Amino acid sequence: MFVIIVGGGKVGAHLARLLSRGGKRVLLIEERRELCAELSGDLEGVRVLEGSGCDPGLLERAGVREADAVAAVTGTDEVNLVVAGLAHAEFGVRRVIARVNDPKHLWLFTPKLGVDVALNQADILSHLIAEEMSLGEMITLLKLRKGEYSLVEEKVHPRSGAVGRSIVELALPAESVVAAVIRGGRLIVPRGNLVFEPGDEVLALAHAREIPKLSALWGAPQAG
Repeated sequence: MFVIIVGGGKVGAHLARLLSRGGKRVLLIEERRELCAELSGDLEGVRVLEGSGCDPGLLERAGVREADAVAAVTGTDEVNLVVAGLAHAEFGVRRVIARVNDPKHLWLFTPKLGVDVALNQADILSHLIAEEMSLGEMITLLKLRKGEYSLVEEKVHPRSGAVGRSIVELALPAESVVAAVIRGGRLIVPRGNLVFEPGDEVLALAHAREIPKLSALWGAPQAG
């Protein structure tokens, strides 16, 4: 697999290192000359090319027509969008991934503009932090049918009424289903006789109006 990475900052360099160690053929494009010299010495097995990823001629010389994927991960959203557009529309790259630095620009990173996958760093990091702080609080992971249904996650609170009770005993809301339970890092396919334990991470699919009921089942008991 041949991957071209545009942007030799910390994200691009780390990605190049990971992919190269995984057996991928990697070419890294970076326009800062002094950084190119540093990257060439640090990234074993990665070819580093000096120049702008927004230059079609440079992309051509880099072999973009043979690339299986292009990752635009510079610190500038405008550059990442231009690179994505060129890779997709001009050179027909099958898979284009782009980094989103400012969450306000996320709406621009669409397949119409050449982006197959948009990675919003701020959003990803925020969700990870929220997940670690989420004991007894529900997190929406994914919305379906324009928000009518959601995939949600909640950790079972130690004082939740669900502790020690099975799925069938809980009488889940009609338009909801438990999709999976993660316990001690192990994924459990839920059955009706599954008994909930404190700290279980419960993934459920539910209609929007049922979410408060699910939160009440697994969350902390309400005061008063």
